[in-house]
Amino acid sequence: MKGEAAGFDRSRLADMLRTREPEALEEIRLAAENATLTALGNRVYYRGLIEFSNVCSMNCLYCGIRRDNGKQRRYTASLEQILDAAEFCARAGYGSVVLQSGERTDPKFVDFVEEVVFAVKERTSSPRLPNGLGITLCVGEQPRHVLRRFRRAGAHRYLLRIETTNQRLFRSIHPGGQSLESRLECLEALREEGFAVGTGVMIGLPGQTPEMLADDLLFYRKHDFDMFGMGPFIPHPDTPMGSAQVAPPGERVRLALLMIGLTRLITVDTNIAATTALQALDPLGREAGLTWGANVIMPSLTPGEYRKDYLLYEGKPCTEEGREDCMNRLRAGVESTGRVVADDDWGDPVHYLKREEGKRRAWERPDG
Repeated sequence: MKGEAAGFDRSRLADMLRTREPEALEEIRLAAENATLTALGNRVYYRGLIEFSNVCSMNCLYCGIRRDNGKQRRYTASLEQILDAAEFCARAGYGSVVLQSGERTDPKFVDFVEEVVFAVKERTSSPRLPNGLGITLCVGEQPRHVLRRFRRAGAHRYLLRIETTNQRLFRSIHPGGQSLESRLECLEALREEGFAVGTGVMIGLPGQTPEMLADDLLFYRKHDFDMFGMGPFIPHPDTPMGSAQVAPPGERVRLALLMIGLTRLITVDTNIAATTALQALDPLGREAGLTWGANVIMPSLTPGEYRKDYLLYEGKPCTEEGREDCMNRLRAGVESTGRVVADDDWGDPVHYLKREEGKRRAWERPDG
């Protein structure tokens, strides 16, 4: 596929998202795969995923851990349980961890997250990882002063999914009081506080069109994000959207893979995750994601007793699998695509590293 990223306008992207013809799909896939290998090499980065709490103050209409889901057993892992998972992550050579939870802004929660980040850094520092594990936070919208605390504690990547950039669609999947504007403001604050910033959308939502997804892709490019986590929408039965009419699994997987591939083509040197939701709809979904341009996989390190209680959607895989089994199976999957797992490497987005280097050079440049 020829053409610069700037050539991907709304109309062209929407047309590509409608693509079903096998040869045309393969052309896009191959272009995305080649772009990945050229810009980033063949390494895949692990992020050990620790879902440390399913307590949430938000009430998103699609989410299994929404505040008003009374069927959900709530938990918060202890500091030692989190550190045990982080130490496994470091021993296994993952290099990085993702600390994910429901969204809260109360002082007790903020203090706990800050303590966890400090402790993970301290506990996992070693000759192999002189600065400890790399840490990505995924704990929802937070005020700027809280983001600053988390950054100073040692977290340097942050994932805040926007779910959709379409105002009408956003309102249809969120209750009143949650706004697209506040999400955007937090994403901007994350950038200004020095984080590598990640976002992403749900794919296959009721009422979503190829044009809406094209707008999401253009939003990615406009705001110069560093990381992306996207996945197909999967209804959860204990939510208001549990009976939503959705496209068949194969159609949602097709769209999700196209979104990964097109994101790679228009952002080039960012990090893109092959998400668990892909595997929930297709047993080889994460491997397919890698061949379409993803370069990050997040093996679950959530303590076993809690895995079944962090179900954002129905059918989540790896809820019963041991962490060693999960790790080995995923490594085999990565290698089946011709890629290799990068051990003991933070795997920061090249996009982010280039920007930080540019800022450093600008700072050091003498006044004219």
